Order: sequence, then structure tokens, then C-alpha cells
Amino acid sequence: MAVAHPHSLNSSDAPHVLRDATATPTSDKSFNVAAHGLRGIASLMVFFAHLLGGTAEHVYASNSAYVAAIGPFWNFGTFGVCLFFAISGFVILPSALHYSPREFAARRFLRVYPLFFVLSVLYVALNAATNLYPDTNNLTAILAGLTFLNLFTHTEQLTPNAWSLTFEVWFYVFTGAFVFLAIRRPSKVGVAVLGLLAAFFIARYPIALYFVAGGLIRLAYDRYDWVRLGHHRLAESAALATCVFLSARGHYDYHLSDFQNAEVPVLVASTALYFCLAVSRNSLTTLLLGNRLLRYFGTVSYSLYLVHPYTYLLTRSVFSHAHLFTANVVVSMGAFVVAAGAITWILTHLANRTFELWPYELVYHQKIYRSTSQQNAVWSWLGLGTKRFAWLRG
Repeated sequence: MAVAHPHSLNSSDAPHVLRDATATPTSDKSFNVAAHGLRGIASLMVFFAHLLGGTAEHVYASNSAYVAAIGPFWNFGTFGVCLFFAISGFVILPSALHYSPREFAARRFLRVYPLFFVLSVLYVALNAATNLYPDTNNLTAILAGLTFLNLFTHTEQLTPNAWSLTFEVWFYVFTGAFVFLAIRRPSKVGVAVLGLLAAFFIARYPIALYFVAGGLIRLAYDRYDWVRLGHHRLAESAALATCVFLSARGHYDYHLSDFQNAEVPVLVASTALYFCLAVSRNSLTTLLLGNRLLRYFGTVSYSLYLVHPYTYLLTRSVFSHAHLFTANVVVSMGAFVVAAGAITWILTHLANRTFELWPYELVYHQKIYRSTSQQNAVWSWLGLGTKRFAWLRG
């Protein structure tokens, strides 16, 4: 791969040159198989958590045995979101380094906003007709949701599940600002102010630690062969078992007060350790998640994440009106999961092709999930070989 020497580029030229050097779509081998597959696993965790947890709350609330049985699965849904955040931390930093700030923002916008906007408009229309959620049936909540300012107006997001997307967008803002102030237009004062703002944000919303963990793992992945090529399957399995055990034990809102429970910081640390070991090319996770089915779920994970609350509510409404939720919980829930799964898959696939992939590919004439092997270009842009950034490479 031919990459211009960093000293021959100014900051505005570099992203263009790097883009030309790495924009050619490549085979699936360029993916980090584990990170991509874990997207799909995380989205499925959230999906099944809502199927089981929603029916426990709204259909079988009086069935104490069922409610108790699905408790761990409901908790896994929250852990799935945390896993999404770690994955974002891992994959977004190279993108922020690779593109100019304007193009980074534009690509992120086209990547997440079209589908979010369509489903948010659908939510607003349905809520206006039914007033099912009166707290978001007003202009302030609608505008705050559409602009991802709901954290500051203390209103709920519009599209169900999109609360996590607000955190994603603010992570993009912090990452883009960091790259600009630390690398493109270096400013010690700017970095210090940004650091204080980031620290305040994390203190207010400690769940953002998963983004930080993913970003640090990305730096380690690009720097150390033992992370990128390691073979640590025993430690990986132990870390995963710890994550499963702790995440199943309780539902955490990730307030600072939650960290008084020792299990919460251990869960964050074990998740970071597992993900660090999982992204290795020789990991057990890479081996298990490399099949076509899980790659497909990784590709449609964003659409599945945002679409399924609507299909769940639709299917639950049909089953309730048809009296298909009977005393035989196993049979009723089996039929419900199959029906909801089929409807969700059809609409997820359509949403993925129409509102997720099409706008991005129309503008940029390239696949979303193309090469992620931009490592050489990234290190050249950082100034590989110079004293200034030699500590990053080692």
C-alpha cells in the first residue's frame, strides 16, 4: 500500500491521500471478524431480552416462575448494549484518524441518521395518534431527541432503544474533537479542556467507560502483536465466563452509586479484558463468529437494534388480541418468538438495505463494511518514526 510520507502532507491534505490509498473495497478477510460478529451477538441479546422481558412485564407479570426465569436474559440485554459501546470505541478511532473532521462527521451522519430519523418520525406519528408516551409527545422532547440533546434536556429519546445512540453520537463528538486538538491542530489547552469535559461526562454517565475501554483496546491492537495475533483462549474463555456470570446477576443503570457494588467495576474490567482477547485473529471468538450467518447478523445489527421494538410491539399486540398468550407459557412463547423473529427479520433486512446501506453507498460509492485494515495509513498519519508519536508504536 503506497502512503505518502507524513512530512510531505499538511493536515488538510492527509485525509484525502489516506482515503485514496485505502478506499478500495477488500475481501471479508479485512474485517475484524470478532468485532463484527459480536455486533450481531449484541443485537440478538437485546432482541431476545425485549421479547422475554417485555412479555414478563406486560403479559405474564402474574407468573412469578416465568418472571424469575427470564431475569438473567433481561440483564443480558443491558450487557449487549455495553458490548456495542466497546465495539464502537474499537472501530471509530481509526475512522476519526483516517478522515478530515468534516468528512468524519458526514460519514457518521449518513451511517446512523437516516434509519434513526425514519424510525423517529414513525414514533412521533404513532405517539401523536395514541399519546402512549405523553412525556415525549411535545416539541421540546421531539427536537431534543432528533438532535441528540436529550441528555441535557432530561427527556427520553424517541425511537425505543435510541437512548444508546445518543451516547454513540456524543462519543463521536469527543473522539473527533480529540483527534483534531491532539493531532491535526495540536492544542494543549484544548486537550486539557476536552479532557475535563470528557471526565465530567464519564462521571455523570459511567457507562461511557465502555467506549474508553474499546478505544484503548484499539490502540493496543495496533501497537502490540500479542493483542492482534495472540492465542489466549483459556484467558479469553475465563473472562467471558466472568462477564456472563456478573451480567446475569443484576440490572445496572451505571450510575456512580452502582460502582459501590464491587461487581460493577469487575464487570467493566472483565468485559474490557474479554474484548481485548476476543479481537485477536487467533481468538476463540474469531473462530466461532466467522461463519456467514453471524457475519450477516453483524451487518444488519444496527437495523435489528432499532427496528425490533416496533415489530415486538406489533407481534405482541396481535397475539394479545387473538388470545394466543395462554396458560401454556412454553407453547405460547415459542410461537411468539418464531412469529416475532420472522417479522423482525423481514423488516430488518428491508430497513438495512433501504435506510442504512443505501444512503451511505449512494453518496460514497463504497460498502460500509469494507476494509478496516487502515493500520499502516493511520500510523503514517500519526507520524510513525518521529519522536512525537513514537510512544504510540512502541
